[in-house]
Amino acid sequence: MFFTRLNDLFTRLAAYSGLVVAFELAIIWVCVYAIVRFVQGTRAAGALKGLLVLGVVVGIAARVLGGAEVFQRIGLLYDRLLAFLAIGLVVIFQPELRRALVRLGETPFFRSSPKEIALVIDEICEACKNLSRARFGAIIVIERSIAVAGAVEGGTPMNAELSSRLLQTIFFPGSALHDLAVVIKGKRIAAAGVQLPLAEPDEMPDKRLGSRHRAAVGVSKECDAIVVIVSEESGQIRIAERGRLMLVANSEELEIELKKRLHPQAIKKAIDDAIAAAAAESGSDESPALNPANEATNAFEPIGTDQAQEEEFGKGAA
Repeated sequence: MFFTRLNDLFTRLAAYSGLVVAFELAIIWVCVYAIVRFVQGTRAAGALKGLLVLGVVVGIAARVLGGAEVFQRIGLLYDRLLAFLAIGLVVIFQPELRRALVRLGETPFFRSSPKEIALVIDEICEACKNLSRARFGAIIVIERSIAVAGAVEGGTPMNAELSSRLLQTIFFPGSALHDLAVVIKGKRIAAAGVQLPLAEPDEMPDKRLGSRHRAAVGVSKECDAIVVIVSEESGQIRIAERGRLMLVANSEELEIELKKRLHPQAIKKAIDDAIAAAAAESGSDESPALNPANEATNAFEPIGTDQAQEEEFGKGAA
């Protein structure tokens, strides 16, 4: 019975067009790759692997045994189980599904002019440079299109104009708000002393990272915010985005990375200006060498009439 069903399967596959099969396999591969990449590094990855193995084993057993007349009830139970399994998947992967829907609705950084975005980046980088030098810990959440209000708790509303000095004052050790996070909305500090959701320890790339980094990873998984962290122990600066941490060497590199994410037009303009400047410089270097022979001929003045007569007189005297 098993070999008969297997033979029928190969017979049906042979009847399909090779182009159609290749197209379907490509679509399936893209979907599987997108799912694996999305859950990679999260708690859902282990559960997904277990469910995949269990589903393959149970599916093969149900199709093989359920096709026989003796085990028809196994095939019936398997078909009913799939409906409950679909509901269970929604419950198990609810945080991941919510995160996926959030990412589908992502839009560019807050609707501000390029000048305002550049001002925000400059103020944050200046504050992080001084905080890193003084070894003062800080965590700055930059809200983009998805509001962080649903993912954070508490906090002191401020609605203050963003400045480097104000950020340094907030994170100065001993101040009432220095332990928790600051949320920046647009070009203003919306709140300080904000409690962020913590990521699980096994989700961290380095187990030595503390609660600030866990909070940054946790909130960046819940929304599309960019989080800047300054380590109190080492003074290192990191960026958290989409649940991943990135170490930056200094405030200059931080500025570049923030512009890539918040103001990509500035990076493109800087690249275009650098290319144009390099082209202009190379053109100015090549312009004198366009006619190298001309430089050699101009180094000698033409012999005048008087000089020619003197040379003839000299030859005659000789």
